[in-house]
Amino acid sequence: MQLNCTDLKSRTTCSISCVLEILGDKWTLLIVRDALFKNSTSFGEFRSSPEKIASNILSDRLEKLVAYGIMSKTQNPDNKLKFDYRLTDKGQQLKPILFAINKWGYEHIKGTNDMEEQIKKYQAANK
Repeated sequence: MQLNCTDLKSRTTCSISCVLEILGDKWTLLIVRDALFKNSTSFGEFRSSPEKIASNILSDRLEKLVAYGIMSKTQNPDNKLKFDYRLTDKGQQLKPILFAINKWGYEHIKGTNDMEEQIKKYQAANK
């Protein structure tokens, strides 16, 4: 699904402005982060993030990510009342962007953690 910038209520057709209409808030990027690097797929897993996203905001952002084709939503095979959210190919392409944001933050904001190290620790603990 190809998005159209005019459908995003962007004030201009600047590609950065249009991307920010989709990804320009803290919560959306943290959901994508957790899907990419923690393999979170359920509402509960996203909700348990240490940033403590409110349920109504999480529901809204997941709905938008699905609508924009960044995530897919499928019924959980083990529990018909739950859904699984997974990044689409389009969503997976955000990985280098998140790594770049991580690198910049780690280099320029004192006291931050290097996400790449956190990912390695998480992956080692969940093998």
